[in-house]
Amino acid sequence: MISAGDFKKGLTVEIDGQVYTIVDFQHVKPGKGAAFVRTKIKNIVTGGITERTFNPTEKFPRAHIERKEMQYLYNDGNLYYFMDLETYEQIPLNKDQVEDALKYIKENMNVIIKFFKGEAFSVEPPNFVELEVVETEPGVKGDTAAGGSKPATLETGATLHVPFFINKGDIIRVDTRTGEYIERI
Repeated sequence: MISAGDFKKGLTVEIDGQVYTIVDFQHVKPGKGAAFVRTKIKNIVTGGITERTFNPTEKFPRAHIERKEMQYLYNDGNLYYFMDLETYEQIPLNKDQVEDALKYIKENMNVIIKFFKGEAFSVEPPNFVELEVVETEPGVKGDTAAGGSKPATLETGATLHVPFFINKGDIIRVDTRTGEYIERI
């Protein structure tokens, strides 16, 4: 059990039968009255963010999130199939559960699947991925000196800004946490 007075960013707790991650918190001690903890919490299953206040002495059970490395195999309509690398068991996830990661993953790529009480709820792509640029404006000689960027579409359908010297067919490294170009491979 963890008390509301000990909340930290990133902590996962069970509140009213639901699992939440602490997005932000603030200990408030007004001049009059009792202290309280103002929080912004995110439901890990639905993704909804709520603001709530708690008494610092309230206690909540800590939620244990299991993280398992799995391989993305393919999609079939609205279902996306992932394989456990140890047991070769396949699990289907719906589009809502994988939507954030889809911009950066392609078939046969290893990802982290998050589970709560045996139920998968989220997909986390690797921190860095290498993807091919399938569409961008061609670079013009002399553009590289001034810096700047142009939009590019990657093989997964994601769009991001890349330097002017990147051309169609180039393989680039992308930071999936920020969605930013890192380097050309």
